[in-house]
Amino acid sequence: MDAELLKQYLADSPPTVVPLAIKPHFEALSDKEKLYAHHISIACFAGARIVLRQVSVESEPIYDFIIALHKHTSGDYASVAKEAGLSSEDLDAYLNYAAQFLGNLGNYKSFGDSKFVPRLEPRQLKALATVSPKTLELYAKFKDAIYAGTDVAKLHLGYPSAGHVSTYYPDSPDITQEEIAGVSDFLENKGLLPENTRVRKTSEGFEVLIASALDNPSSEQRDLKDSEWTLDDGKKVKLVFGDHSKEMKTIADHLELAQQYAANDNESKMMEEYTKSFRTGSLEAFKESQRYWIRNTGPEVETDIGFVETYRDPHGIRGEWEGFVATVNKERTKAFGSLVDAAPKLIPLLPWGADFEKDKFLSPDFTSLEVLTFAGSGIPAGINIPNYDDIRQNFGFKNVSLGNILSAKAPNEAVPFIKDADLAIYQKYRDPAFEVQVGLHELLGHGCGKLLQETEPGVFNFDEKNPPVSPITGKPITTYYKPGQTWGSTFGSIAASYEECRAECVAMALACEFPILKLFGFGDGKENIDGEAGDVLYAAYLSMARAGIAALEFWDPKSRKWGQAHMQARFSILRTFLNAGVEFCELEHNEEDLSDLTLRLERSKILSLGRPAVEDYLQKLHIYKSTADVENAKKLYEEITTVEPFYENYVRPIVLKKKTPRKVFVQANTVEEGGKVVLKEYEGDAKGMIQSYVEREYV
Repeated sequence: MDAELLKQYLADSPPTVVPLAIKPHFEALSDKEKLYAHHISIACFAGARIVLRQVSVESEPIYDFIIALHKHTSGDYASVAKEAGLSSEDLDAYLNYAAQFLGNLGNYKSFGDSKFVPRLEPRQLKALATVSPKTLELYAKFKDAIYAGTDVAKLHLGYPSAGHVSTYYPDSPDITQEEIAGVSDFLENKGLLPENTRVRKTSEGFEVLIASALDNPSSEQRDLKDSEWTLDDGKKVKLVFGDHSKEMKTIADHLELAQQYAANDNESKMMEEYTKSFRTGSLEAFKESQRYWIRNTGPEVETDIGFVETYRDPHGIRGEWEGFVATVNKERTKAFGSLVDAAPKLIPLLPWGADFEKDKFLSPDFTSLEVLTFAGSGIPAGINIPNYDDIRQNFGFKNVSLGNILSAKAPNEAVPFIKDADLAIYQKYRDPAFEVQVGLHELLGHGCGKLLQETEPGVFNFDEKNPPVSPITGKPITTYYKPGQTWGSTFGSIAASYEECRAECVAMALACEFPILKLFGFGDGKENIDGEAGDVLYAAYLSMARAGIAALEFWDPKSRKWGQAHMQARFSILRTFLNAGVEFCELEHNEEDLSDLTLRLERSKILSLGRPAVEDYLQKLHIYKSTADVENAKKLYEEITTVEPFYENYVRPIVLKKKTPRKVFVQANTVEEGGKVVLKEYEGDAKGMIQSYVEREYV
């Protein structure tokens, strides 16, 4: 492989390893709350192998190798390096890879879905493997897959038929996109939810693997009584239970134990439904757990666990395992509470009428959390769940902002593309601006909007005889969701990124409301672009534009596809800023190679040019989503996120040159001693990261 191209796929040197601070918040919990948190934390991390399995075939043996080598050395890597004939640079390259691997729970970046490979030479890695029979045996399982190889397509997650890697379709290298869609549509028509499934192509047809502790749940325990069908073309579709059965049993067992320490009936019922879901594979039971979760407002210990986000399945419907446990930061939660209270007055400020909005805003629980445990391939800054539209529209949802993730900083972090004149304001206000953005994005972005539906044959949630008038065309709408169609199934592979874009645009539009900035403690609520509230707003727009430039790291020139939903969205918002004209925003440089590329964004024009441009884009995004207008939605979104030659050939190379490693977090562990739970913390470095996993014996 071309050496210049290979550089993009080398592991970070070094990765940004940051300890996740939690001790004072954990110590404030009661003994009972600590036991509740402890058992759910084990359940979360017991799914770590599921995540590894969902990333790549080689991820599990690589994980086992990292753990086995640490146990063999008892953490004394200098001695083992000497024994294997490795230099200190070689050893650092191994430890850096191991830390990044554990931080992503796999050998593909959780943010971007591209493979990263060791900077350690293959012969040096083999020398390291020879120190024990166990490590050598594990090395043999992944030695041909851990490095880059010659096929660039295999360095990205995606559809197998496009040459990419996806273990959501195990042992099925020749499964086509059409076959995946066909099976998915068939099961959707049968009413089987897909989040906890994988699909395997066989000589007879397709096996749908369902994650469950039981490999043969009774027909009463299953969501569908039948488990095998024959398609029109003679191929069979068969449900196979017991995928990840060992892990699912551990998860269910610990959630059953957590139930004993639940603080109230909602928590107890939630744990009961989780346990049922993970034992039997029933996603109807999982949905029931989410209804109890929504009702459980203001808990001391907040948690959610399951096959949640569908970003990494190329088909956009199968969920990756994740789970979190966190304590509530009451001080920061107050600002979010004020935002929730103000929401019914804020939603009408958005660029669409009441016909395209929920009949009643279901006030969610909105809390700022300090994360104790987050098991999964990566940790977001905020979450808005559940992702089931029927629950969101009829029961509501929850928003959480993850405070200790937001505030985690690496020392001397570089900030490319921001002008020197803007650096002081950017560095001072980027965290508060991001907190405002996350709040608006999660609460009002994901929380607003109505899907116009024919909910069952002949029954509509709008007046079909006198349909709403689209603010885009000025004419009555002609498209809507048909019975059985969901947002995800209708919009398919663009759904995740498109929805993130819509939510980001809501945040960018409403961040211009000075009364909102006052809720977060900035300004007096009156418009003042030059005051402190204006500083926060300016930092928010600068951050978004900078993220739009940095996003190009996550676009692959070979497949010409985006590998990360949020970054595709942010690139489109940067383009929207630039389309507002040079009077508002421009990329500036003097050097031909763009090595001095910076962003000029006129603070004084945010309200007069920036916001209107965002709102015009947002209106289209929203109305097309609301009315199931896939054709216009795709045309709009694909056009604005197309990477043109200037961005591909000039901007992207400098982005790759200046990219900063994404943070990976060393998380504390909880240990039961004499009926009480204590917290065990680790050093914020690669060895601390590895040790924290070694001590999770149940993984």
